[in-house]
Amino acid sequence: MSAAIPVNGEAESIASDAAAWTLHASGERLLIIELHAGDRVAANRRARDFAARIAAENLSYVTGIVPAMTTVGIHYAPHLVRLDNTSQAPYDALVEVLTGLLKTVGATQDTAPRVVEIPVCYGGEHGPDLGEVAHACGLSEHKVIELHSGALVDVMMLGFAPGHPYLGMLDARLSPARRATPRTAVAPGSIGLANRQSVIYPLTLPGGWNLIGRTPLALFDPVREAPCLVNAGDQVRFVPITPEQFETIRQNTGAAR
Repeated sequence: MSAAIPVNGEAESIASDAAAWTLHASGERLLIIELHAGDRVAANRRARDFAARIAAENLSYVTGIVPAMTTVGIHYAPHLVRLDNTSQAPYDALVEVLTGLLKTVGATQDTAPRVVEIPVCYGGEHGPDLGEVAHACGLSEHKVIELHSGALVDVMMLGFAPGHPYLGMLDARLSPARRATPRTAVAPGSIGLANRQSVIYPLTLPGGWNLIGRTPLALFDPVREAPCLVNAGDQVRFVPITPEQFETIRQNTGAAR
């Protein structure tokens, strides 16, 4: 069962780019909401906003909230959903509640995001694909670095591994495809680039992103008070550093081994 419901009223004034959402069941205990907006960043911000709003409602029958790039998964216990009448299905009752919340969701953030500066040593042993990326994009290596570090980018979601951020959207000129053959092991702290997005590998992991640099900071540390260095909703500014600075920071923090 699914429904496509256009934004109206107050929400329409917030997002005038014909933003909307789509709801559909995924099994008997999961409902998926996909947020639509004028671009991927706006849709992602709407998804994160909605996930926060449904969490704030503290609904007893919602057992899990899973925000992703442009979707939010709502796990729920059907037998706990309050029904208006005996003929109403739990799914339909939940859709009514979520629709009311969705009408208040905008494409802009209510508060200023936290900005995290991440030092990056570009190229060389830390960014072995920088030259190939520059060639594929028709740019110099210097220009790739300038574009990659020249603007704030959203932490759109964490996924794939603990503390693994997906960041975007970057300048349209930074649109190389992923590598045809993924690596079996990518060093922690490596900065990947593909299709106007970046990732930062928090651990030694397989991966097919183009490696253009590496940060000496630890993206994930389970013993830290805040295990993840960045979280969805933050913004990141990449700061170019030299190999010497990389080693100094690495030695002082004990990260990026």
